[in-house]
Amino acid sequence: MKNFARSWKSSKKPRKQRKYVVYLPLHLRKKLMSAHLSKELRQKHGRRNIPVRVGDKVRVMRGEFRKKEGAIERVDRKNRKLYIAGVERSKKDGTKARFPIHPSKVLVVELNAAKNRKISIKSEVKK
Repeated sequence: MKNFARSWKSSKKPRKQRKYVVYLPLHLRKKLMSAHLSKELRQKHGRRNIPVRVGDKVRVMRGEFRKKEGAIERVDRKNRKLYIAGVERSKKDGTKARFPIHPSKVLVVELNAAKNRKISIKSEVKK
């Protein structure tokens, strides 16, 4: 199997940038599945964004479901979409279907308190 470059080799050509994303293996797509943190979490952890996980509570910031909050039920790395509790559309036959949302369109409000979550805490500033 051919090795995939984990680091971006910085081509300016949009065609090559799109190709990189399309052929990216699933275990490296996690980095692309990042969402912005709320102001409180941003100050607490010293980061602007974080890869999303099942169980994180998010607020939708764009689209018809704007301002809806819910926990992430499913993360689809292949199609780069999130499925959030309460974000559903009703189908013609009356059943509900979850609506996929891109991670860049959500704001993480509360993190899933899993033990194995790695978040680099900002280092203390020396005075």
